[in-house]
Formats: sequence, C-alpha cells, structure tokens
Amino acid sequence: MQKNRLTFLFVVLDLITASIAWGTFYYLRKTYIEQEEFQSNPTFFIGIIVVPLIWLAVFFMQGTYHDVRRLYRLKVLGLTFFGSLIGTFVLFFGLLLDDEITGYQIYYQSLIILFLLYFVLVTTVRLFITNWIVAQIHQRKSGFKTLLVGGSEKAVSIYNEIQQLEKGIGNDFIGFVNLNGIDKLLENELPYLGHADNIEEIMQECNAEEVIIALESTEHERLSSIISRLDTKSNVSIKILSDMYDILSGSVKMTNIYGALLMEVNTDTMPIWQKLTKRFLDILLSLQAIIVLLPVYIVIGILVKISSKGPVLFLQDRVGVNGKTFKIIKFRTMYLDSEKNGPQLSSENDPRITPIGRFLRKVRLDEIPQFFNVLFGEMSLVGPRPERQFYIDKISAIEPQFRQLTKVRPGITSWGQVKFGYAENVEQMLQRMKFDLLYLKNRSLALDFKIMLYTVRIVFKGTGK
Repeated sequence: MQKNRLTFLFVVLDLITASIAWGTFYYLRKTYIEQEEFQSNPTFFIGIIVVPLIWLAVFFMQGTYHDVRRLYRLKVLGLTFFGSLIGTFVLFFGLLLDDEITGYQIYYQSLIILFLLYFVLVTTVRLFITNWIVAQIHQRKSGFKTLLVGGSEKAVSIYNEIQQLEKGIGNDFIGFVNLNGIDKLLENELPYLGHADNIEEIMQECNAEEVIIALESTEHERLSSIISRLDTKSNVSIKILSDMYDILSGSVKMTNIYGALLMEVNTDTMPIWQKLTKRFLDILLSLQAIIVLLPVYIVIGILVKISSKGPVLFLQDRVGVNGKTFKIIKFRTMYLDSEKNGPQLSSENDPRITPIGRFLRKVRLDEIPQFFNVLFGEMSLVGPRPERQFYIDKISAIEPQFRQLTKVRPGITSWGQVKFGYAENVEQMLQRMKFDLLYLKNRSLALDFKIMLYTVRIVFKGTGK
C-alpha cells in the first residue's frame, strides 16, 4: 500500500478509536465513578468530535505519522504509551480538573481509566496494522525503493546478503550507480543507472526512498562527499556499511534483527515536536519583534536614507531550505553599486560600507528586517546563515558538506555568526561553516535559546564582527 494511503488509514483509525475511547470513558465516569445516570447530552457529542482531534495533535507532534511504513512493534508501543500519557494529562487539566467532585479519588480513577482505555484500544488497532505492514515487508511484497551506490565486489556482497535473507527487510532495489566508471559487477542483477557524479538527478528520476552506500565507513573522504550530496534530500534514508569501530562506539542503529549490518546516517537530531514548536516560536517572536521595533525601523530607515543615496532596504537572492532561492531583506549598509564588479565579501575596513552601516553591522541592527523573512517562512530565528549561490558553489567545491546546511531554514542568527561573525573570504566562510555544521548535528530548542541569548549580548555590547 502507498505511503499516503497508509498514513490516511492510520489517522482515520486513530480518530475512530479516540472517539470510542472517549465515549466509553464518559459513560463509565458517569455510571461507575460518579454513580449517576448516563445522558447523551450535547457535551457528550462535542467531546466525541473534539477530543480525538486533541489526540491527533499529540501524535502528530510526536512524529507518529511521518512515515508509518517504517513503524515496528516496539516503536508503536513506545509512541502510543507516551502519546497516551501526554494526551491523558492534557485532557485531564483541560477538561476534567474543574469538574465538581465528591473526593480526589475520582480524579485518580478518571486518569487511570482514560489512560488505559485509550492506550489499550489504540495499541490493539495499531499493532494489527503494523503486523500487516511488517508481514508485507518480510514477504517482499512491499518495500522502499532502494538505490545501491557502488559496483564493486563490496556492492555485490551486500546486495547478495540482503537478497538471501530469510525475511525481507524492506529493500526493493531499483538499480545501482558506480563510483569509478569501471566496476559494474552488479549489471547481471540490477539495472545500471549511471555514475555517482550524477546521483542527484538519478535520485530524482527514480524517486529513491533509501540509499545504501557500499563503501567501508573508514573511506571517510569518499563517504563524506557522497553523503553530503544525498543528505540534502530530507526524506531519503541513507545507510552505510559499519565496521568494528562503529559497532564498539555505539554508532550502529539497529531496527530489524533480520537486517544486514548497516548503519543509518541521520544528521537531523531535532524531534518533530521541537520543529513544530520552533516554527511556532519563530512566528510568535517575529510578530512581537516587528511590533516592538517599529519605532526603531523608522529611525534606522531615516538614518540610512540621509546617509547616502539609494533605497533604505537591501534585497538580495539567497539560497534557503532545500536549495530554494528567496530575497533576503536587510537595511542597506553599503553605498550604491558596491558590487558592480561582481560578488564580493565585506571586510572590517571595507570602504563600501557607509558610516551608519558600520554601526548597524556592529550591533546587528541591519538584520532586523529579516523578521519579515521569518514570517514568510523563508527563514528562522536561528539557523545557518543563508549564502548566495555563487559562494555556495565555491565552498562546496572545497568542502561538499557545506550543502548540508540547506537542509534547514537559514537563520537571522547562527552559531557560526555568534562564534565567528561575518566572513571576509572563502577561507573564513569555511571556518564559520564548522560551527554551523556543529549546530546542524545538535539542533535543539535549548541550543536555539542559547544562541539567541548570545546574539542579544552581542547587540547590547556592540561587539559584532
């Protein structure tokens, strides 16, 4: 069954199960706990409709519906248990706490009954579907479109190992690409789709969902180059061969006991609920900042206008999330036609910067119009600095991992901006990139708050570079 249909089925059954659970709980609470006669009043029917939506929101923020085909029994049990626990407390404090009761034991009984009803009912239904999905995968009737990178004996070995497993692990091989243009030992088994130099185009054409790279994890340079190009595709699972060091260091993530010894590459550590919270805070704080800073916008606009000829705002093409181009909005800090000879990075004593522009850069006030970029969904408050395509191409030629930074929304401020500041040349951009890559590998709301606090300190101290 297709991904979208399975997700729809999960959502519909979750809604139905939640309605049954709430209706049963409402009946038991009235008749068993409160010793009253049950009446199907408007409150009962409103709860049947509204309460399931609350459960749905909880599980959506958990990431349950991200790709239900990749769910397995233990994961379903874990997600349902914690989701049921959170949802129970949300409903308790939101709907039940203000009810008139004869004793506090009624609260405890209500909590336990609601949790058990929902957990048991939802788990039963979900495990039934999950068992069916797993059975389809084990019988090789369903799987993920898998591209094998490599055409040498190592690639043949891993392909044969997976194909000869007693139970399928979900790899539906669609073809292979080679790395050196010579090794094509898999041609008798799989279609040859081209060379790894064109892997982005091949991935797009065949809609690959999973990539297995048949290289030893000790071949760091080649692995880094391929992974950095693939890792911009956020919906693609990337797996590599694991060696003894990976096993001993605990890097091997194992989700299927029947599977080959592969290590899943996952550079995005931020849970879905944190991503949703991050976007909510982006919108909320940006709206507040625009309203509070409105007088500052007006004053800076006047100062920029009288300082030199040209517009108040500076618009420039930058590369955002997933490589999409957008217009970044800043207060103009340079004289007009400062890049008539082509793209140039600014330096500390750059004569192109206006006197007021130099001050704005020191306290980062030239960046505040970007709150509008955040509202438009083009940027975030915290994220890697957005660059121009010209410099992305130059940096990527030296360090391919730089393209990984386009996996997330760029930010008004970043770890690289806080620790390093503005870069004056490509070498400094590479140094700043290390901090932004470190942020990407460790993204969390806590780190975002820390970066914002550092940024505020720089603004008030005027120590920005």
